[in-house]
Amino acid sequence: MAAMTDTTIDTALLAHLQTWQGRTETLGDSIAAVPVQALSATLDRDDPAPAAGTPLPPLWHWMYFLPHARASEIGPDGHPKRGGFLPPVPLPRRMWAGGRLAWEPANPLCVGQQVQRRSTIRSVKHKAGRTGELLFVLVEHQYHNERGLALTEEHDIVYRSAPTPHAPTLGTGVSSLPPEGALAARGGPSPLAGDPAPPPQTPPLAGQQAWSRTIAADDVLLFRYSALTFNGHRIHYDRKYVTEVEGYPGLIVHGPLIATLLLDLLRREMPGAQVAAFDFRAVRPTFDLHPFSVHGRPSADGRTVELWAQDHEGFLTMQGTATLA
Repeated sequence: MAAMTDTTIDTALLAHLQTWQGRTETLGDSIAAVPVQALSATLDRDDPAPAAGTPLPPLWHWMYFLPHARASEIGPDGHPKRGGFLPPVPLPRRMWAGGRLAWEPANPLCVGQQVQRRSTIRSVKHKAGRTGELLFVLVEHQYHNERGLALTEEHDIVYRSAPTPHAPTLGTGVSSLPPEGALAARGGPSPLAGDPAPPPQTPPLAGQQAWSRTIAADDVLLFRYSALTFNGHRIHYDRKYVTEVEGYPGLIVHGPLIATLLLDLLRREMPGAQVAAFDFRAVRPTFDLHPFSVHGRPSADGRTVELWAQDHEGFLTMQGTATLA
């Protein structure tokens, strides 16, 4: 396969990309029951069939408001071609780096509701990484049902340079721009994924977890989650592409899937708890070559839960904090 190429982001190009700041997009969707049943099965849960009015579990809204690009509008990486609502960033590698979410506990998103999502591009920023250029796009989403605001989300996207030949590509964590906005201010610095081979980190609470679960990161799990989120990104299912073009050793487990598994662990251990907020960041990629694990530890006062994922070698791959209502 052909190697990936990219364009240097100079001052003029960055200024052009920053004209996307402030752009908005509004989408509507119905919170249908079938995706909820399908994700429950994918996560190996024994949930009852969701009736109308059933609250949507945290992060399961990522199965809705999906872009439906035509086949002719898909780029070589499987994503929709650049441009439109998101800026046409010329760097070829795109990853979900983290996010911050705040739910309205008295107004949950529920099965059967008609919901509108209003999205705004809050910032476009450039940074030089250890092995190439990085561009960060911060998108804010607000979700409204018939009762008003139900969820506010900040989504960090990172675009990266093409891999350098023979460069190590075992990780994607970087020390990056601090997150922005009211939600980010609550959570402090949030390094974003995006630069190859960072120094591996041991989870801060390694050995202190109250809960743990091992996940088999096989290609069936990745395919099913890609299908449920209408995600054509080839790094999750095309082994030849991800190893030969993007330079990774195996298929990459979706960042949103790992985040969902973190909160799924909380739901399994505290089934009556209601999540009011969740801040998370990706640190290193997780590959399908080995099982990985998710862990949790509630705070002494029971108000928050520290959650993290680690690879088969025990290195941190994602961490987050859930605040309970």
